[in-house]
Amino acid sequence: MGEFIVLAVLAVIFGIIVLSAIFKVLPEYERGVVFWLGRYQEVKGPGLIIIIPLIQKLVRVSLRTVTMDVPPQEVITRDNVSVRVNAVIYFRVMAADRAVISVENYLYATSQLAQTTLRSVCGQAELDELLSERDRLNQQIQQILDRQTDPWGVKVALVEIKAIDLPEEMKRAMAKQAEAEREKRAKFIHADGEFNAAQKILEASNLLSQNPMSLQLRYLQTLTEIAAEKNSTTIFPLPIDLIRPFLEAYNKKTGQ
Repeated sequence: MGEFIVLAVLAVIFGIIVLSAIFKVLPEYERGVVFWLGRYQEVKGPGLIIIIPLIQKLVRVSLRTVTMDVPPQEVITRDNVSVRVNAVIYFRVMAADRAVISVENYLYATSQLAQTTLRSVCGQAELDELLSERDRLNQQIQQILDRQTDPWGVKVALVEIKAIDLPEEMKRAMAKQAEAEREKRAKFIHADGEFNAAQKILEASNLLSQNPMSLQLRYLQTLTEIAAEKNSTTIFPLPIDLIRPFLEAYNKKTGQ
């Protein structure tokens, strides 16, 4: 009786193993590449798939977008500046059969290709281009990767350069350059202000010169402002134009 129970348990376990080897369930985001005695047969899934053990082999492939971080790469730019650049790439498998047959490990192959392409593209650019034209470099890297991974059935959708690490001496040099640029702009703004002020003064003087009495009124207004602000005695030379009418009247009277 005990032996019968043991055999029954073993038979159940064997049946479960056989059924699990025959029946496969693939989720919506996976496909199964089926090989018949080592030869490619077809791509199946999603859902329930029946596999003949020892004759057919199933290789699962995920179709979801993969986010892969590219490790920091040592790059020497075209203007001989050593920097460290890292990036992130987004890709997915479009053809499950080619991703299994054409390349041994498409994840590792894509990662290595991304590293070499990142060094190559960034090495052809100058430091200013790395800092200011990331969008163009991202697009260039994405196009190269997509073209190289297309035979593997992999589609590279997006590439983003994450960070650019500069040497400390380069950071100090760039800080000095930025400070010099700010000082130059400040001097330009100050000179432009001085020019505008001088131009306004010239226009005002030309306007006052057209009417001598307006100049005298401005003179008297200035005296009033000084007298209101200062309590001390201030001596101003009196313009001859102010007393000329009195002198002419006196001369006429004396002559008469």
